[in-house]
Amino acid sequence: MRKIGLGLCLLVFLVSCGNKKTKIDPFVTITNMVDSASHKTDTVPQVEVDTDPKPIEADESFDDFIYAYASDDVLQRQRTKFPLSYYDVDIPSKIEKADWKHDYLFTQQSYYTLLFDNEEDLDLVGDTAVASVQVEWIFLENRMVKKYYFERIKGAWMLEAINLRQIEQGEDEDFVAFYSRFVTDSLYQSRHIRQPLEYITIDPDDEFSILETTLDLNQWYAFRPVLPVDKLSNINYGQKNNDDSNTKVLKVNGIGNGYTNIFYFRRHRGAWELYKYEDTSI
Repeated sequence: MRKIGLGLCLLVFLVSCGNKKTKIDPFVTITNMVDSASHKTDTVPQVEVDTDPKPIEADESFDDFIYAYASDDVLQRQRTKFPLSYYDVDIPSKIEKADWKHDYLFTQQSYYTLLFDNEEDLDLVGDTAVASVQVEWIFLENRMVKKYYFERIKGAWMLEAINLRQIEQGEDEDFVAFYSRFVTDSLYQSRHIRQPLEYITIDPDDEFSILETTLDLNQWYAFRPVLPVDKLSNINYGQKNNDDSNTKVLKVNGIGNGYTNIFYFRRHRGAWELYKYEDTSI
């Protein structure tokens, strides 16, 4: 009987312990969940998003790129750094992407022009090693220059800024003032053409040969092409373009039509003159 009594007491004690509720801190579970989530987040590898534009075939040559940039609205927005820095003479501002309007540059014309200080710089055209190029509009009437700054970043060309400035006026007649009058005043033009005028063209008897000859004034007026009268475009590949230079080379390239004319100007005895004309149009 004594053994049975002890066994019963032990059973009652064990049942009593089993029915006893454990006190639980309600924040422990939440804290553990937060710690667990934080741990998982820390252990997930972070994927770096590459927002840089990917180079395309047109990026190899700036001439190819700028035509694609001016023609394609989607590409233009992808290759413009927004908000775009814009300098109106001395007043800086920013152009937001939502306010940007497609800029066709010179692609809606049948030609574009290039301006150089000397003949040697003509070799810079098409150089694939350049990483910084400026595209310019030279407005003849109000003597303003609008310059677009392009940089090649990781192989892709990007428009970084636009600057609008006034052309400085020197003591002597600058080229813009001379050219503006040269192309609009025939009498003035006739007095500023070197006699005889050096003339380079394709030999009519052999299209693979170059003919070097001269033109008198009457022949110039018979052969002369139409020159831009309101504005000039320019692509600066790294050549010097000083407002006070004593020599200028103006190249007129047709867009998709094989037209190429080059005009060589110099300041002679204080006055500008056209001294050489080259027509190698195909």
